[in-house]
Amino acid sequence: MNAQPHFSGGFQDAPRDAAHAFRAAMTVMARPGEIRTLVGAEPPAPLSVAAGTLLLTLCDADTGVYLAGAADTPDMRQWLGFHTGAPIVEASKADFAVGRWPELMPLNDYRIGTSEYPDRSATLIVESDALAPKGAVLSGPGIKTTARLSLPDIAALQGNAMLYPLGCDFFFTCGDQVAALPRSTQIQAEG
Repeated sequence: MNAQPHFSGGFQDAPRDAAHAFRAAMTVMARPGEIRTLVGAEPPAPLSVAAGTLLLTLCDADTGVYLAGAADTPDMRQWLGFHTGAPIVEASKADFAVGRWPELMPLNDYRIGTSEYPDRSATLIVESDALAPKGAVLSGPGIKTTARLSLPDIAALQGNAMLYPLGCDFFFTCGDQVAALPRSTQIQAEG
């Protein structure tokens, strides 16, 4: 048994793995509702492969990360620190937050940007039990007509979208799968 799990679980071929992961992350953000496979990292439990891979790809020493609920473990703190140097911060200062939906709530704990700098908002990585192209109906930039995605709380996500151009962006992860929901996406309950 590995006595220091924070040293393992990183990218095997960092430049290549990070490039593939970055492309997948940007593709799902540009195409809301599309589900892609995202692999490369093996984070400590309870984080999924996709969530860990996103963190290794998008975080560095200047990126504050909030670990919500069960995601906030000593192994996770050490793993993230060793592989990215990202500081662990409270929700209100986070660039990225990761955890299950109920543990990440309330959304108004996170930065939503300012009129001068709308990009200074948080991105939430939501660990899910399942990702499926069903449920909420999505429309907007990057979607030809409509797309569907299983979402945890349609009303809260609609409220976030109403803040556009401010608001949070979201990645949804399950195992080695990832989907995204940028703040520009319009959301309707399944009809």
